[in-house]
Amino acid sequence: MATMLKPVDEIDELADVAAADDTRAAPDIRAQVGEAEWAIRVDLAAAYRLVAHYGWDDLIFTHLSARVPGPEHHFLINPYNLMFDEITASSLVKIDVEGRPVMPTPYLTNPAGFTIHSALHMARDDASAVMHLHTPAGQAVSAQVEGLMPLTQTAMLVRDTVSYHDFEGVALDLDERERLVADMGTKDTMILRNHGTLAVGANVGQCFLKMYFLERACEAQIMALSGGVANLYHPNQGTPEKTAAQGKGGLEVVADRLAWPALLRKMDRLDPSYRN
Repeated sequence: MATMLKPVDEIDELADVAAADDTRAAPDIRAQVGEAEWAIRVDLAAAYRLVAHYGWDDLIFTHLSARVPGPEHHFLINPYNLMFDEITASSLVKIDVEGRPVMPTPYLTNPAGFTIHSALHMARDDASAVMHLHTPAGQAVSAQVEGLMPLTQTAMLVRDTVSYHDFEGVALDLDERERLVADMGTKDTMILRNHGTLAVGANVGQCFLKMYFLERACEAQIMALSGGVANLYHPNQGTPEKTAAQGKGGLEVVADRLAWPALLRKMDRLDPSYRN
């Protein structure tokens, strides 16, 4: 959860800074970072824009993050005062494991919002990218006892990758990180009970596609349940397991070679300013 609970006077101070900021004047930092980091910045900025495009954003709340190369374990995350459709490669903030900026930035940051992300980045070497959303469909499924049900092909493809974590309140307690990591285990996606959805990936593209499948499965489940449980058609015995095996490992290949390059082309057609 990205909401930070602050005293009223501090909130007012942050609001004044945000109001004075001109998002169109983001300093171009391409010359300040290496080629590998810049490529990750471009991918992550595209992911933010795509989240907004698909209507998954929650105003300025929630986060997508990505680890940058180097032994320092630094990460990229969104400025706290920008809408997702405003984010660019240069405006992303590089932070340490405590959520503190490690290079000059004119933007606000929200260390509390990094609690969930830092836990997984630090515990999983393969979690180079982490996405966390609060969509209505994801929240609705997170509040259902059965969680994600094997009702559609999409759900069956990813259901075996889904883990669950009980709600403990707004994610401000660093102690929760250990429990979150334990619940995640080796899975790639998570339903945060009464909260939302989460995905990790070896890169931004893989992470995005895993989240896309999870979110689509949640949307379809809510639609299916709107007709009543008695009207559900359940797949034949053994079919969910067969479908899960068919999808195992396939999303990574599809993301890297097909879907993510296509999504980048889509963003280039819609608004290439994310690359700035």
